[in-house]
Amino acid sequence: MTDAKNEKLTGITLNVYLHVVKKGKPVGPRDVMKSVQLSSPSVAYRHLQKLEDAGYLQKNEYGEYTVKNKAAIRGHVWLGSRLLPKMWLYSLLFLGILIVELSVLIVHFSIETFEFKVFFLLLTLITGLALAVFTVEGLLQNKRRSNTETE
Repeated sequence: MTDAKNEKLTGITLNVYLHVVKKGKPVGPRDVMKSVQLSSPSVAYRHLQKLEDAGYLQKNEYGEYTVKNKAAIRGHVWLGSRLLPKMWLYSLLFLGILIVELSVLIVHFSIETFEFKVFFLLLTLITGLALAVFTVEGLLQNKRRSNTETE
């Protein structure tokens, strides 16, 4: 047997895998065929077998497939059964930092010096820009993944 575990998930096989993960319950070839818009159940079965051989899915006694292991997909992270772009997690981190910075600025605004206010406003601006960049990159990454799923 080849070392299928090192094989990267791409194209239709990735779409089939993501469908099984999103479904959250056992799926058969016909369900995959309809949901992923494949030409026949045998094509869906071939991709399900490929995922089973790679160790990502397992077949139950009824011939349906369930998730066995979560695949590492480049640029994404699993949050429960959802696959999120890493950029969104970074943007959430910067959102938390921005909230802390704004609250410190509001509390200390009336009692601090002009230099403190300017420094903190610049710091808040930089954090806001980082938040915007990571959010936009996350949206673009999610759009690219959606486009590859529909192809």
